[in-house]
Amino acid sequence: MTRRLDHRERLSPYVEPHLARRRAGKHHPVHDFMFTYYSFSCAKLLTWEPGWPGSGSDELLDRHRPSVRRTLDLMRATAARPPGLACFGLHEWAMVHRAGSTRHPRPLRLGSTATDDVVESHRIACSHFDAYRFFAPSAVELNRLRPGRDDRAVHEQPGCLHATMDLYKQAFRLWPLVGSDLVADAFELAWEVRVVDMRAAPYDLSGLILDPDGVEWTPIRIETPEGKQEYVVHQRRFAERAAPVRTEMIHRCERLLGNG
Repeated sequence: MTRRLDHRERLSPYVEPHLARRRAGKHHPVHDFMFTYYSFSCAKLLTWEPGWPGSGSDELLDRHRPSVRRTLDLMRATAARPPGLACFGLHEWAMVHRAGSTRHPRPLRLGSTATDDVVESHRIACSHFDAYRFFAPSAVELNRLRPGRDDRAVHEQPGCLHATMDLYKQAFRLWPLVGSDLVADAFELAWEVRVVDMRAAPYDLSGLILDPDGVEWTPIRIETPEGKQEYVVHQRRFAERAAPVRTEMIHRCERLLGNG
């Protein structure tokens, strides 16, 4: 019972404000991403499960074996690469390149023309398919890489903020077999990464209360040398913090497949 209560208390500060906004018909352009883009329900996120073999069944494990194998291959491939630190979060900028609309209901911090200039003056190196697939058509050819839906293990690397966020997705897709503690670790890390991801995005978030203490976030101005340095510091820190989560995912997948 204590583990269940501790788990719920750990995650309620993230979940309850989202549920309150949903009941009120309001939307948070940064935090709600964790509950709308990612398809894990709030009820499951708040429910503690110990993991295999305390949770799930032989039938569930058998159904998940192909997913476990794909996840293991992806985690191993990603962990084996050095972090790439030269993308500077330009994926969000490429999504609005020469576009008549944006993915978020916020104005562009530099305006459309200057935002386009930033995209066109950089070598874009996005390795993450689920970011690349949202590029504006005019920006697709500007990317040095061509990550695809079926070759994630070829391109994924630990310096990518979205690869770190997606540790949460990889964990909850195997819930309850991997257990809720790992899901919670991945969720909290993804939450912090999401904040940095949007601080480095081209959107103007001024006037928006984004911090629990009522403090507005400042943008990471990746169009400047100082902003690029700041972004790389965050990349390194997140890559270091993601490494033990990814390693634990590898270990649990190996155990589920009977190899650990």
